[in-house]
Amino acid sequence: MEMSERSLYRPEDTRFEVDVEALITRLRPLLPAEGLITHEQGRRAYECDGLAAYKQLPLLVASPETVDQARAVLRICSESGVPVVARGSGTSLSGGALPHPQGVLLSLAKFDRIKEIDPHRRIARVEPGVRNLAISEAAAPFGLYYAPDPSSQIACSIGGNIAENAGGVHCLKYGLTVHNVLQVTLLTIEGERITLGSLAPESPGYDLLALLTGSEGLLGVIVEVVVQLLPNPLTKQVLMASFPTVETGGHAVAAIIAGGVIPAGLEMMDGPAIQAAEEFIQAGYDTHAAALLICELDGGEAE
Repeated sequence: MEMSERSLYRPEDTRFEVDVEALITRLRPLLPAEGLITHEQGRRAYECDGLAAYKQLPLLVASPETVDQARAVLRICSESGVPVVARGSGTSLSGGALPHPQGVLLSLAKFDRIKEIDPHRRIARVEPGVRNLAISEAAAPFGLYYAPDPSSQIACSIGGNIAENAGGVHCLKYGLTVHNVLQVTLLTIEGERITLGSLAPESPGYDLLALLTGSEGLLGVIVEVVVQLLPNPLTKQVLMASFPTVETGGHAVAAIIAGGVIPAGLEMMDGPAIQAAEEFIQAGYDTHAAALLICELDGGEAE
């Protein structure tokens, strides 16, 4: 369901009439204390994600702590014909976690354990509520890190990263989330547990893992993730160049790629972005430039 469609739903929409009290009666015994939010004040905190221009109050908010609890919620909602929207940290800027007015908002925030860091196979097995940056922090003692680094990595969760196929400044060289996830375990709306992908570089059959990545939770609720880790580069260097026009900065980007150089990160800022960033953080940017190009190179000294 696209965001534009979601925004059409209204609380008075009678196409999805739900017996709320009966649903609460069935869900409450299955969840921990405070695991089912029914009052408006509590539900209001889940009315939107980072795209605050679109808001919708969910019918109920369920916050399970175990896979069995999440499975039970999904089964009851499926039997009752109640829509379910899964939510991670809610940092998305695309409305990916916008609730359904006659549905249950399923929060995976309590699924926040790092189950395994395997430095030999260079993998991390984590729950969907684990923060993106926390994976790299846990892998750091082994000289490893997780490459995709969206700007919200200090807060965004890996389950949401998969739902949105998040990228980041390093996606130019190391790819998006879809290129760094090996295996995902998810629950269907009926509560069935399915595992897609494998710990090997390739798995047989259709690439359903790629289909799942970026689907905004429409195909299942993620309950476990295995991501690949990369060794820390031997060295890093960051260059910053000023340009008199945005066009010349763009030509520089094309020339770098055409020259066979794939930077770890390559980002450009135009004049208004430079001014805003400098006023906020005083980074020492050239405020007279029409464009700045920030280029990060990593690898061995020869590279």
